Amino acid sequence: MPEADLEELPGVGPATAEKLRENGFDSFQSLAVANSAELSNTADVGESTAADVIQAARDAADVGGFETGSTVLERREEIGKLTWNIPEVDDLLGGGVETQSITEVYGEFGAGKSQVTHQLAVNVQLPTEHGGLHGRAVFIDSEDTFRPERIDDMVRGLPEEKLEAAMEAHEVEGSVDDDEALTELVEAFLDKIHVAKGFNSNHQMLLAEKASDIASEYEDSDWPVRTLVVDSLTAHFRAEYVGRGELADRQQKLNKHLHDLEKVGNLYNAAVVVTNQVQSNPDAFFGDPTKPIGGNILGHKSTFRMYLRKSKNDKRIVKLVDAPNLADGEAVMRVQDGGLKPE
Repeated sequence: MPEADLEELPGVGPATAEKLRENGFDSFQSLAVANSAELSNTADVGESTAADVIQAARDAADVGGFETGSTVLERREEIGKLTWNIPEVDDLLGGGVETQSITEVYGEFGAGKSQVTHQLAVNVQLPTEHGGLHGRAVFIDSEDTFRPERIDDMVRGLPEEKLEAAMEAHEVEGSVDDDEALTELVEAFLDKIHVAKGFNSNHQMLLAEKASDIASEYEDSDWPVRTLVVDSLTAHFRAEYVGRGELADRQQKLNKHLHDLEKVGNLYNAAVVVTNQVQSNPDAFFGDPTKPIGGNILGHKSTFRMYLRKSKNDKRIVKLVDAPNLADGEAVMRVQDGGLKPE
């Protein structure tokens, strides 16, 4: 997205424009989806001035009005689908993980949530005809889960036709049997995964804003940001806000964080994937007592909710719990040395 001339907006002089750009508001679109309180604090202007700036940005960016269903359908045709490399799971999701949406993956420790995030950081770099989005990944790591060695395993574990397509896309010469070529390919994949470790909830929220900067930087490149991963979304919030008295503050911050993530997905056509921890529901007399934490805020913000649970050996059950236009269902996958595999 080319940098907008923010000084054109009413009430925005050079100093205010500089403050806005420093805080990630470098386009009319990013201003158009801000709220006046947020902008007032960022740019040190009154709320009424901030509201005028936002309205002018909406007019300039041509967002915020009504449109016909046909126009919405046309825009949805731009949405990409990112493969899990598991046909049954892709079918559950109507073709794969959607861009411009938040997909939540929750489950107990060891259920395979981090395996999914690593696999998607690999798959996003595949050509579109092989289920990828020919893009790079941004990975916010709040639980020290990211392992480059696992990316190495998963790249080498891709099916042969996808490996060949990946070598061509990444401009790596050689064959899939050539270890030197594969090592070069792994390095090319790792170069397109931007990883940052979140040390607490405030830092994690800041990293979501930095993710927007990275997406803006690469938007017009050959490898734009096409997925934003947060593993895990809720760990820091859960640890720092303990007890019922702090629940409202936690949910408010979590809501702001989800808005920032959603904004990156919408502005840059990226798939946002977040993992979530679970807790036991003591009120459940029948069925599985496991439920995701985060409450209604996360439940409403997540477009797709997927529940992973352990099965025998390397098998995992993947359940689609919630989606706006898809039926609930289950699929089976395996977590192996070479990544996620069909049953």
